[in-house]
This record gives sequence, structure tokens and C-alpha cells, in this order.
Amino acid sequence: MPCSPTSERDNWPTVTGAKSATAHELIAAGLERREARWLLEAFAGRDGLEAAVRRRLDGAPLQYVIGHWPFRSLELDVDERALIPRPETEELVGRAIAALAGRTSAPSILDLGCGSGAIGLALLAELGERAVAASLVALDRSPDCLALARTNARKHGLDAVDFVEGSWYEGLDPSLARSFDLIVANPPYVGALEYDELDDVVRREPRTALVAPDADGVAGFADLAAVIGGAPAWLASGGALVVEHGQRQREAARRAALAARLVDVETYDDLAGHPRILVARRP
Repeated sequence: MPCSPTSERDNWPTVTGAKSATAHELIAAGLERREARWLLEAFAGRDGLEAAVRRRLDGAPLQYVIGHWPFRSLELDVDERALIPRPETEELVGRAIAALAGRTSAPSILDLGCGSGAIGLALLAELGERAVAASLVALDRSPDCLALARTNARKHGLDAVDFVEGSWYEGLDPSLARSFDLIVANPPYVGALEYDELDDVVRREPRTALVAPDADGVAGFADLAAVIGGAPAWLASGGALVVEHGQRQREAARRAALAARLVDVETYDDLAGHPRILVARRP
């Protein structure tokens, strides 16, 4: 995280309110070069640049300061209500699309803990580009997250979405049991002790979207255990579960999937070479 000595922050008023501020001035105030460029582009020709720079120098994540961020083919609104979409989660979308290949021309998708809507909405958009008319149920326990996800759905004209408030499978209509062709989730999977070691900027994101209780002797595994264990009751025959997990949770995720009597269990590393994604199917 870029930080700035107090003396440099105190010099910021030399460009106060100036829509014509230069990258050099923002770098001198304490920003990294690329962040200075991004903020100048984001606030070009409009007010708010000074406040944005102050927020960033005070440690706010750049994505929240700008207010939007790319995720695969979508530009999503992002703010403090939800987790910032990450590149490894983009990989999860790719695995999910592959898991759906050839299954049906109108798959039904459940996005658990949808947050900003990134995973489910990206799936709808990209499947739509392939003339696949998917439908989505986006579920989250946070009304604030659901409001943000609705905003992103409207922003991209994605209408085939039902938003449901609930914790994991709670709140789903019982008539949807064993009907989903795909369940996707990026649940909290950081342990409480691990959370204390995270970067200060990451800890500006909602703690409840990051940290989960321990389970089965594995730090931060309780929400993953609930997602994996509950999947068979909601997946259609042959339907796929695709979940993101922590670097130390690969074997626990695999064991949970097998205990749930899921089949074709596969795990994948992310582009950085870290264990990250589990894919499994209901028989």
C-alpha cells in the first residue's frame, strides 16, 4: 500500500480541487505512478479528485476510491458493501463455463454469497454471448450486497436474475431443490488468525466476506463446508459445483466433496500456482 508522510499530505492543497492536476503532483503527494494515472483517468473533467486522493492515501482500496473495477467482460460498481473481485475469481468463472459445456441451452445457476454479483453476472453475460440463455439466482445474507448486485445487473442489462436474501442455501424456495445445473461460490475462507496477517488494505474490505469460523480442524473452513455439504440437495443430476477455497484448504475441500457423495472431484491451481478451485458434480 502506498503511504505518504504527513509533510507530503500537507502539501496536497497545492493542487486542491484542480481538475488539471498532473500525475507528477499526485505522485509527489504519495501515490504510486500507476494509481495516479488511474485516478486522473477516473476523475477526468469532474470533481472529487482531491477527496479520492485523500481516501487512497488514508488506506482505502483503490477500487473503492474509483467506484468501479473490471471483472472479466464487465465493469462492475464496487464499494465498501462487498468484497473486491479478484483475478483468481475470474478463473473460477472460466472453470464454471467449462463445467457447463454441452449440458443445456438454458442452464440454471445459483451464485451463493453473490456480493457485488461478479461471478453470476459474468456467467450470464458470457453465456449470453454464446447464445446460451442462462438464468441466475443470486443469494446473499447482506441486503447491502444484494442492492449492489442489483445495480450491477441493471448496469449491464442482465434481467434473468432473482435476488434472494439468505445465508448459503437458506431462503431458497424448496421447489428449486435438485434443479440447478451449476452452483458457484467464493465464500469466506480466511481463518481469524490469518486475518490479522492480511495487508491493511485488504482489511478495509468487509470482514464477514473474508473470515469464516474453523471447521473439521481447518482454519476458516466452516462456510466452505456448508457450501460443499449442502450442494447435493440443490444440484440437478450431473450438475456442477464450482467453489473457490484457500491455499491450505485443497484436501479439506476434496474430502468434503467426497463426503457429500459428489463425483468427478477435481481441484485446480490459480495462475500464481496456488490451490484455489474445486469442481465436483452430483451423480
